[in-house]
Amino acid sequence: MAVATHIRTVVKRNGETAPFDPERIGIAIYKAASSIGGKDKELAKELAREVVEQLNGNFPGGGSPTVEDVQDQVERTLILNGHALTAKAYILYRQHRKQVRKGEIGRQVSGKVETIPWKLLWKTLAWNAHNDCDSFDGLNRWIRSGRFGELVQGAEGEYNQQLDFAAQEVLHREGVRMVIVAGPSSSGKTTTTYKLAQRLKKAGMELVAINLDNYFRDLDLHPKDEYGDHDYETPEAMDLALINEHFEKLLKGEEVRMPVYDFHTGKQHLNQTPMRLADNQILLVDTLHGLYDDLSARVEAAAKFKLYIETFSQVRTPDGGFFRWTDVRLLRRMVRDANFRNHDPRLTLGHWHYVRRSEMKHIIPYLHTVDFTVNGSLSYELPVLKRQVWGYFKGLADYYQEHPERQDAIIRSQRVLHHLDALEAVGEEDEAAIPGDSLMREFIGGSTIRY
Repeated sequence: MAVATHIRTVVKRNGETAPFDPERIGIAIYKAASSIGGKDKELAKELAREVVEQLNGNFPGGGSPTVEDVQDQVERTLILNGHALTAKAYILYRQHRKQVRKGEIGRQVSGKVETIPWKLLWKTLAWNAHNDCDSFDGLNRWIRSGRFGELVQGAEGEYNQQLDFAAQEVLHREGVRMVIVAGPSSSGKTTTTYKLAQRLKKAGMELVAINLDNYFRDLDLHPKDEYGDHDYETPEAMDLALINEHFEKLLKGEEVRMPVYDFHTGKQHLNQTPMRLADNQILLVDTLHGLYDDLSARVEAAAKFKLYIETFSQVRTPDGGFFRWTDVRLLRRMVRDANFRNHDPRLTLGHWHYVRRSEMKHIIPYLHTVDFTVNGSLSYELPVLKRQVWGYFKGLADYYQEHPERQDAIIRSQRVLHHLDALEAVGEEDEAAIPGDSLMREFIGGSTIRY
């Protein structure tokens, strides 16, 4: 495949660099196509050339894309050229190879691990397209129309309907003693857990929530990286043995004394809060790592209902790609950290490498165990998030330009800054249209929910 490129290296997931080989893109596309009966090698090469051309434009001046950047561009190119089935095969192959490398075993579907909720993705994209909010241009039109509140109302209705369906799924399952709401950082677990619990209580179920934040081990037991960051994102930061012991006892009706974790001192205090489950009560667990096997290994699978939430955003950027799900969550976390945790957004971005690494290791491989999936993205949210972050985001991107060792933060900040520049922010009146019990209020403030 002959195509000129100034890209010389790619950044691997461990932060190391490797030579950029355009030929491998064509080979990967052909393998994906051939897995569903495709035989056109020249078409695969042509698509690969388009991928490289797009990467050239996205990374001018010799920048280094990450492996994820390259793979995401392959997916976009396949979808935009009408090769949705090949795109699906490529994504599944990509995930399968990752699990093979790690030695992980999951439920096999036609030789690959099925972890992507395709029906939910297509449903979201179709709803967005029907409501003219599947692109930045469409969102900008909504803002200029003066009818932004109508889009808010429609998107909120779609989200709440998903929770109605989720509650029905729980109610139709026999023997459930534990409901786990899991998902990556800033996906909306807290609001989703609250709203799901309200629906189940209305149907006669009595739920008791347990706060797993109190099971963090002492901070001095957490590993640090070369930048001095503590890693709260790994499940091993929690006392998994104690969690399992308490789960097992609670489901037997025995009393436990839960620990209390002091985030100011980084210390865990054992045997503090008494807790017991009655026979008619169900344990409600809201946690980042609810799908991780070792978190609830001593609880029978039949007794657990696992709900997974992710921001499956389906909004196209001006370059024809889709705004990344992880970037939506990054912006949410920046807003929440700044609003409620007095946390510098610069540190939020600098810590994101931990978040992504932990998600890839401890969440994605277990998606095949999920009982129900909720799309936690709200089709109107990007202009709202821009209103919240735009005042400081350029300065944040400039800061990391002065720290070339933080390649991941540089790439993310430049990408998000570039995309948000093409999007209009909502005004105060438009933001006021967001309901007080909205998932979005979990991040921007003004929630009427008492968590």
